[in-house]
Amino acid sequence: MLGKSIFVVLCFRYCSVVKLDTLEEFRLYRERMNQRILSGGNLGIKRFFALDSRGYEKGALDTKTKELLGLVASTVLRCNDCITYHVIRCVQENVKEDEFFEALNVALIVGGSITIPHIRKAVETFDQCMEKEAKGQRPKL
Repeated sequence: MLGKSIFVVLCFRYCSVVKLDTLEEFRLYRERMNQRILSGGNLGIKRFFALDSRGYEKGALDTKTKELLGLVASTVLRCNDCITYHVIRCVQENVKEDEFFEALNVALIVGGSITIPHIRKAVETFDQCMEKEAKGQRPKL
């Protein structure tokens, strides 16, 4: 954290204002690390990654509903990387703000007040995605 703080201070002082795109940083990190994990060649890990991807495909429930369920579960489990992933997917699936907050309400009821910091993260990520959308840019994974 200190290194990132120093970087920001140096950039602020010497490079004028630099705003890091945290959604892009997340996408690049996730892509790089998933490639690294899968390059290990472990069959069980590869099968789980495939199962995880297939679980959100349309079935009796549509993909949008499944992503909202993923967001709720991730919030209750307090996994910020998972929350970021599912918020981006929710936006890609055209989840509306009222649907988003209703899902977070379910997460809060199930998970209790300990989920509030993670709900903040979800809302921050949702707002970043909406800013991108307003500029005509789709958030990517």
